[in-house]
Amino acid sequence: MRYRTRVTAPTAALLGAAAVPVLAPIARARSADEDGTTDGTPGEEGLGDPVYPRLGNSGYRVSAYRLDLTYRPGTKLVDASVTISAYATKDLSRFSLDSVGLGIHGVWVGGRKAAFEQRPDKLVVTPAARIENRAKLVVRIDYTADPRKLRAPDNGWVPTPDGFAVAAQPDLARTVFPCNDHPSDKADFRFRITVPKGLTAAANGSLVSTRRAKNGTTTFVYRSRDPIATELVQITVGDYRLTERRGPGGMPLRDVVPRGRAKALEPALALTPGQLLWLERRLGRFPFETYGLLPANTDDPAAFDFTGLETQTLTLYKPGFLLQKESQIAPHMVHELVHSWFGNMVSPATWADLWLDEGHADYYALLYRYERGWPDSLGLATMEARMKDVYSRGDQWRKDSGPVAAPTASSLFDNQRYAGGSLVLYALRTLVGEDKFTRIERAYLDRYRNSNAATNDYITVASEVSGRDLSGFLNDWLYGTKTPRMPGHPDWTVTPPSTVATRREQRRSPKDLASATL
Repeated sequence: MRYRTRVTAPTAALLGAAAVPVLAPIARARSADEDGTTDGTPGEEGLGDPVYPRLGNSGYRVSAYRLDLTYRPGTKLVDASVTISAYATKDLSRFSLDSVGLGIHGVWVGGRKAAFEQRPDKLVVTPAARIENRAKLVVRIDYTADPRKLRAPDNGWVPTPDGFAVAAQPDLARTVFPCNDHPSDKADFRFRITVPKGLTAAANGSLVSTRRAKNGTTTFVYRSRDPIATELVQITVGDYRLTERRGPGGMPLRDVVPRGRAKALEPALALTPGQLLWLERRLGRFPFETYGLLPANTDDPAAFDFTGLETQTLTLYKPGFLLQKESQIAPHMVHELVHSWFGNMVSPATWADLWLDEGHADYYALLYRYERGWPDSLGLATMEARMKDVYSRGDQWRKDSGPVAAPTASSLFDNQRYAGGSLVLYALRTLVGEDKFTRIERAYLDRYRNSNAATNDYITVASEVSGRDLSGFLNDWLYGTKTPRMPGHPDWTVTPPSTVATRREQRRSPKDLASATL
């Protein structure tokens, strides 16, 4: 969950997630004079995402990132190196990586020094020789990062008094490491983080090894069993304690907790196993090897502009938020946990598909709340009452924020993707019934496990499982400029949109309208 605004260039044509071809045997880079052919073409700087068209590069696909970071507490700087394993999707004379605010020291391609140029949002690399189509591409970049160089909310680093955490959604992994910063290019990750004595490092996935050196530093190595989208990367350093417990079926859980607050935060952390059990009964087995919470070691209100963020296997929170009573925090915790299935395991093909993640997260979080008899932020006590309220706002939200599945960069994290997305799911469930809706959810998750899916993919699965063509019904709900009639509720009405109540006013009262308070 994140609430922020951003401005970008005009929308480009939609580009679906490309199928991953089988790799050819490793091919070497070749120069033009070897066979008289051309020198190749530069990879296009941008994948044409409808929300962030300049993110990514079309000339390659990444298979793995290896990050090596050393935190220097005296300067608060991070000395880093990233090794990227990829394969070319065309003959390349040069290619780019998304990169903002990083001090690049050197670039090597296939072990050979490469020329590079730092542009405002790209690191453009020109290898010593052309990269052949389908060839394996290994790129190493040495750089220095200053977690305090950029200001929030345009910084993927979250500086803390004793280190940092990472909050990369939607397009800020590029401020942490050079990368192909688009969710359609998921990859394997391995993290090697060296910290001074007294500090602890953590990252996505499982702890592989811990090694202490004679100079007093400790190196932590983490690896994720499953691919990760760059926006879901988490790396943190600080005065933390790793707390372990067991989830359903003995699943290993681990929390990364500020050492001085471990006792105070324990009541919140202890809620995770029960929440996991509740969700597994609805969505199937938890998809990753572990899960846990990271209450970042900071009380700075400007540290980040959200309640929680679903970085894969390790959800980021403000510690103060987790000190509240269960009825206030548990629905939000379930929201972030739902993202393990919708958003992390199945990632959006483009940022226009964000409603699939946030709509599902709000939907199940609200169900969890109402089952426990906890009124929501509007004082409503049932899913039907909440959806009726959201329904009444539909035309206003479509006017202010666009249709549910057609956001812009400035409206990406508006109500339409959250409560508006949950309303679409409620309408679908009302139309097809609880049993078929559950089968649709499971079939969608199974089909796109550890991959990406677009809105049309969900519509296709829904039609197949329900045994009826739902494309017209769902397209009206997702792309229409007017709110459709709610199945089974002919009495529900939509309030005509006001010419006065703009999205600007909407954002001034997030507790009244946004799902930030569920």
